[in-house]
Amino acid sequence: MSVLTIRLPDDQHARLRALAAHRGISMNRLVEELATRAVAEFDTELRFRARAARADPASALALLDRLDAEEG
Repeated sequence: MSVLTIRLPDDQHARLRALAAHRGISMNRLVEELATRAVAEFDTELRFRARAARADPASALALLDRLDAEEG
């Protein structure tokens, strides 16, 4: 496990502390949860971009057309 020291403005620190208290968790747990969410979002974006780079635009547009037809 690593230890991380960060610098935050006092008002932001106070708001994070209030958020942790509201959720009934420690500041450490709150930061861990926020970091996990950020990494998951980053991983999702990377996967999406990788798939988009391999995509066939014509097939994608055809799929959207089929979806539009089903909704209409």
